[in-house]
Amino acid sequence: MAQARSCSRQTCSREAVFTLYYAYSESKAIIGALSEHREPHAYDLCEFHADRLTAPQGWEVVRDHGLGSESSSL
Repeated sequence: MAQARSCSRQTCSREAVFTLYYAYSESKAIIGALSEHREPHAYDLCEFHADRLTAPQGWEVVRDHGLGSESSSL
């Protein structure tokens, strides 16, 4: 069985349940189900931090795994 991964936030010890990817060319932050393997250019997040993620002005947060609203423009 694979070892549980922790949230990428420095001071957080919660278990990661989502993976955050940035699509720079599309100005999107995409939160989806936890990837099977740790990805070098992605961030594992716990539910607490995934739910509170905000993006820079002009970017869109896309929630791709039943987390809050489907997307929110900021």
